[in-house]
Amino acid sequence: MSVSASEWLQRIHAMALPRTVKIMNVCGGHERSISMAGLRAALPANIELIPGPGCPVCVCPEEDVYCAIQLALRERVMLVAFGDMLRVPVNAPKSEARSLEQARATGADIRPIATPMEAVRIARANRDVPVVFFAAGFETTSAPVAAMLIEGVPGNLYVLLSGRLTWPAVAMLLDSGTPGFDALIAPGHVSTIMGPEEWQFVVDKHGLPAAVAGFTPESLLAATYSVLRQIQEQRYFLDNCYAEVAHPDGNPTARQQLADAFDVIDAPWRGVGTIPASGFALKPAYAAHDARRRFPIHGDDARKRAGEMPLGCDCAKVVLGKIRPNECFLFGRACTPQHPIGPCMVSDEGACRIWWASGIRESNKMAMS
Repeated sequence: MSVSASEWLQRIHAMALPRTVKIMNVCGGHERSISMAGLRAALPANIELIPGPGCPVCVCPEEDVYCAIQLALRERVMLVAFGDMLRVPVNAPKSEARSLEQARATGADIRPIATPMEAVRIARANRDVPVVFFAAGFETTSAPVAAMLIEGVPGNLYVLLSGRLTWPAVAMLLDSGTPGFDALIAPGHVSTIMGPEEWQFVVDKHGLPAAVAGFTPESLLAATYSVLRQIQEQRYFLDNCYAEVAHPDGNPTARQQLADAFDVIDAPWRGVGTIPASGFALKPAYAAHDARRRFPIHGDDARKRAGEMPLGCDCAKVVLGKIRPNECFLFGRACTPQHPIGPCMVSDEGACRIWWASGIRESNKMAMS
């Protein structure tokens, strides 16, 4: 018999917790469900839900976005990208295009897509034009890109890959010694691909409770109750509260396709720095479709040094769970969904955009305790 959200809340409110407990959720979809369902207000005051590094648009390196813009403007190509990427701003003079959307407005052939197969269809329909697929995303997005390559693509389709793995960012936070959270709610969709056991290191290496959750209030509250009970009983383990979808070993086919198409490399995260073994790169077998090999990469060391968040933007701290979204001075002032300064205000998975959509519209500079 399933447990309702109200029943989970009753169980949580009945718990005697010894202190404030900070729980990080590592998924933009989780953050959206938490905010839209009003779970923060429904939970006891001594339970703090912290949004973490769960937005691939937010952490996509600024130099990769800049490269995509310049390829579209300077080369005779058609560029396609997932819709959210078109509005991500880069650090550039006002006289230049600061986003793919702005580059498109100046005449560059840039098209939003929703799936990799759309990129294949566009390339087949335009065989006389090189088509560059700017593919940014985590495991759940990267797996279909890998499948696309393995199944075969037109000779005029090139991939500008900016894929990332989720767990290394959490490992980096935990290894820092000051992670800022006491328990983890692990992402259900990533666990569906990679397997829930990918998060076992949180328990085994760092001695923190963890639970995989789905996207309904019931699943999120079940995971919240699980990690709180683990803290209360001082008995830590990885709990799968999304067992109907996230199965042991995940999706073996998708995992194999990722391994066959991509190498795992050290990779930069915007505003965070390079995280070991956190990125995907095309294997040599797919070099003929690698945009980084086919076209000049318009950037230099100065661009990499500039590849952080814009001046005054605290998106990196938001991504790492160091501050709440509305604790950025720009939130709701200079930075809004209509005029985003930082990437966290762009994507539907960005914590700042989610908090704005849930009704929080003003900056609050109060520091996190």
